[in-house]
Amino acid sequence: MSEPCPKTQLVWFKRDLRLHDNAALFEAAQRGPVLPLYIIEPELWAEPDMSARQYAFLCECLSDLRAALKQMGHDLVVRIGDAAQVLSNLQAETGFKTLWSHQETWNMWTYDRDKSVARLCADLGVRWQEPRQFGVIRRMPTRSGWAAQWDQQMGTPQRPVPSALQTVSVCSDDIPTAEFLGLAADPCPDRQTGGRAAGLAELDSFLHARGEYYQKQMSSPVTAYESCSRISPYLSFGVLSMKEVYQTAQTRVLSLRQMPKTERGKWPGAMRAFVGRLHWHCHFIQKLEDEADIEFQNMHRGYDGLREDDFDRDLFDAWCAGRTGYPIIDASMRALHATGWLNFRMRAMLVSFASYHLWLHWREPSLFLARQFVDYEPGIHYCQHQMQSGVTGINSIRIYSPIKQSIDQDPDGVFIKRWIPELRDVNPELLHRPECLHDLAPAYPKPVVNEKAARTAAADKIYAIRKSDDHRHPAKAVLNKHGSRKSGIDQSFRKRNGKGVIRLRDAQQKEFPF
Repeated sequence: MSEPCPKTQLVWFKRDLRLHDNAALFEAAQRGPVLPLYIIEPELWAEPDMSARQYAFLCECLSDLRAALKQMGHDLVVRIGDAAQVLSNLQAETGFKTLWSHQETWNMWTYDRDKSVARLCADLGVRWQEPRQFGVIRRMPTRSGWAAQWDQQMGTPQRPVPSALQTVSVCSDDIPTAEFLGLAADPCPDRQTGGRAAGLAELDSFLHARGEYYQKQMSSPVTAYESCSRISPYLSFGVLSMKEVYQTAQTRVLSLRQMPKTERGKWPGAMRAFVGRLHWHCHFIQKLEDEADIEFQNMHRGYDGLREDDFDRDLFDAWCAGRTGYPIIDASMRALHATGWLNFRMRAMLVSFASYHLWLHWREPSLFLARQFVDYEPGIHYCQHQMQSGVTGINSIRIYSPIKQSIDQDPDGVFIKRWIPELRDVNPELLHRPECLHDLAPAYPKPVVNEKAARTAAADKIYAIRKSDDHRHPAKAVLNKHGSRKSGIDQSFRKRNGKGVIRLRDAQQKEFPF
């Protein structure tokens, strides 16, 4: 163990598991010996939005990061426990006076933990430096000008990997197993592999091979697994930086412009769409940064009590298991179980079906899906859940028809038959008729609800609130606080169908995430 040295720079890796374009690491390396630290926090992994599949991905990322550090003659120090206690112990061991970590906008548990760490740093006289890694702005008084600041942030140079790190020698814990952390068994056989090398490979193959028909093919689960970028888990765990992805995509755009038009194919449109979604990524996380309670409470409080007392556990369990009797719903859920990923249209459809057809309050479905998604990003996740369940007060009500989506997105039943073996012998034309499938394939369940009746009843209830006199003012406040300021996105209040239904449009129904 080294002697205490106040020049020691402690770099706390969180969701920034990379050496390249890591501002915290780069700045620390300029100032003294670096102690690279990752803290395994058992209390975090006990939270209801965490799962073993996420932890398995994390462990692969940590292994990759550790190997990269060892190439520089260093190692990653891993400690298990409460972050404030771990940091207090390390301060006593090393005497460090500066703590570096990127700003983090994640779930409420991490927000409370960071407040505890801030108090500790104040007590110990430690300076905590938190550079930004996303286009999210802390303590932003208004969303006006946000997009311009995002562009400015993403246009600045990437930070290089430090040429060398001075070593600080302290003992490290072994990375614990998922079982040690109390995480339930969570088989995910087709999950993406964690680590920077895997993330770079996905990005490169998307930008140069898979992504040409991104715009057209992102909506169908038949094509989305290949045509979407699939980089979302690598952004969520920070093995790729947002700036790195944005600038790499912009380089691809410039190279396309230098090609003859006849050789560009559909690539220019695909790249425009992709870069636009990088903006939306941070736009949604900014909402959670500005209002942490979005994880738990409706943005528009006029929807409080709408569904909470009607929660049907049997319907919820059928939805979770992929046994609702609606093939596109069930295939999507089962695919998610096996892969840890799903394209946006199918994510939105799952949430819409749970919220409207099954009339389930969004909180429990959101927690279940959070555990399923390897790319779980709370700022995106909870904002999207509230949007798709109709409780923001500012977004268009979208009640996806599982039958129409089935016909539109999987007309030949390719996706359905892959994930629902009970239906593999059913004529593809009949796969879009849920009412007859149980008779054709008795192992497959009957529909748990009448689609049309459930949809109509849900629409009546949700629009009854939107028509109320008390709806408009809180909705306007939500729009002012969270609405995008980009030209063409914000729209004013307007009446719909001459019936006095107030419809606030904040055009955030993009196909998302990547």
